[in-house]
Amino acid sequence: MAFHEVRFPANLSFGSTGGPERRTQIVTLANGFEERNTPWAHSRRRYDAGLGLRSLDDVEALIAFFEARRGQLHAFRWKDWADYRSCAASKAVTSLDQVIGTGDGERRVFQLCKTYDPNGVPYVRPIAKPVSGTVLVAVADDDKVETVEFDVDLTTGAISFAVPPDVGVSVTAGFEFDVPARFDTDMIQVSVASFKAGDVPRVPVVEVRL
Repeated sequence: MAFHEVRFPANLSFGSTGGPERRTQIVTLANGFEERNTPWAHSRRRYDAGLGLRSLDDVEALIAFFEARRGQLHAFRWKDWADYRSCAASKAVTSLDQVIGTGDGERRVFQLCKTYDPNGVPYVRPIAKPVSGTVLVAVADDDKVETVEFDVDLTTGAISFAVPPDVGVSVTAGFEFDVPARFDTDMIQVSVASFKAGDVPRVPVVEVRL
């Protein structure tokens, strides 16, 4: 298996349904209280791409992408239209959107991440597939220049500085990102007649761990 650095057609993922999935183990004790635990540190997202299909041309594009990925074999980039930026949907991406670390005078590499509910009980999600040309970085609120003061690895989400940030300074970033995903089926079934009648196929897509 491999990861193909190509994005599922964004116009097809736009109408899809899906979102994060958690796995929680719940044990009810004899006294009625519960014990809850999870084996997953991070959520896993699932989608149905079939709802994004609006024409037979869309079906043809889906089949072509599916065949090129060899079904479930190769993973790819997926745009989650409900959550694809480091900021709120109503705002523009800035270099101050997310805190990705604190300088110690030696560390040069920082991982992109997105923090959910930062003022409550935060969850930090690693971001491994930033979108080219969208990554903005600042150190101590001072914007840095890509390829001069920092580089971004678009395949891992790692930010590498030419000079390590000073001790105690905040390292922040803003970006758009994709979800690493694969098809969750090895078969696409489409009926042209039923599609014209409004019956779209089910095309499951699931996030992969990297």
